Parts: sequence; structure tokens; C-alpha cells
Amino acid sequence: MPSAATFPNGTHIAEIEVDSDTGAIEIVDYVVVDDFGVTLNPLLLAGQVHGGTAQGIGQALMEHAVYDGGSGQLVAASLLDYALPRAADVPAIRFETRNVPCRTHPLGVKGAGEAGAIGSCPAVMNAVADALWRAYRIRRIDMPATPERVWAAIAEARRLHTL
Repeated sequence: MPSAATFPNGTHIAEIEVDSDTGAIEIVDYVVVDDFGVTLNPLLLAGQVHGGTAQGIGQALMEHAVYDGGSGQLVAASLLDYALPRAADVPAIRFETRNVPCRTHPLGVKGAGEAGAIGSCPAVMNAVADALWRAYRIRRIDMPATPERVWAAIAEARRLHTL
């Protein structure tokens, strides 16, 4: 058992394009550089990061749990109502490690399973927020940043700026 926490660290960077006519967001480039300490299985590690990254992209752009206001019943209870990312929704991910062995674990390893999801959702949402601020001075967009929400925010910003 490690004597202290063995957290990974690193960064995710997303480059996006926003279609102002439809609100659709395309992730055109995605880079991950992480430190997981000693890597025991590089292929398994890359798979964990890619899977977690897809999960975070889904949370940022499409996954929306909707509950009934009266009963609290989950309304989006099937994949017909709840969107998950498909292969076409996830870009090619450039993944690198810059590993420094952990000093508090006898094998020098750090955690890895959560790293993709924890890094990707904020990276994508920050890219969306930055793009919308720079182009339209939109201060806020809630998750998920679906095409409908992005389009509505752009339409409202255009309306306010033409008054």
C-alpha cells in the first residue's frame, strides 16, 4: 500500500471549430500529455486515456441526463434519448507521456483510469467557451454544449449586438 496519494498529472488541449450557422462543434485537434509514473503496460494505459477522453468529450458536448420535475424519474433512460459519443465524435488523439516515477509507491506507478475523463471535459468546454467569447462575446454556456444550445447562444448574442 502506498504511503501517500499517487495522483497522475498532465494536460489536455482541445482545438475546436464552431459552425455559427448550426452550432455544431468539431474537435479538430486533441493532445494529451500526462505523467503516470512508471508505465507497466503502455498499450493498456493509452486505451484507458483514450476511453476516458471519449467519456469527457461526451459529457461536454452531448450527454444530458433529463429528469421529470415532478417525480424525479430519469426521462433520458435509454440510448434513444441519451447521446453517447461515437467514433466519429472523437478525434484522433495525440497521446504522450512524460513520466516521473512516483516516490510514494514501491513500483513508482501513479493512477491512470480517471485521467482521460478528468482532463478532457474541461479542455473541451474551455475551448468552446473561449471560441464563443472571442467570436460573439458569449460569457457562459452550460454543459452539454449541444448544437442547439450553441446555436441559441449565438443567435441571442447576434440579436443583442444588433439592438
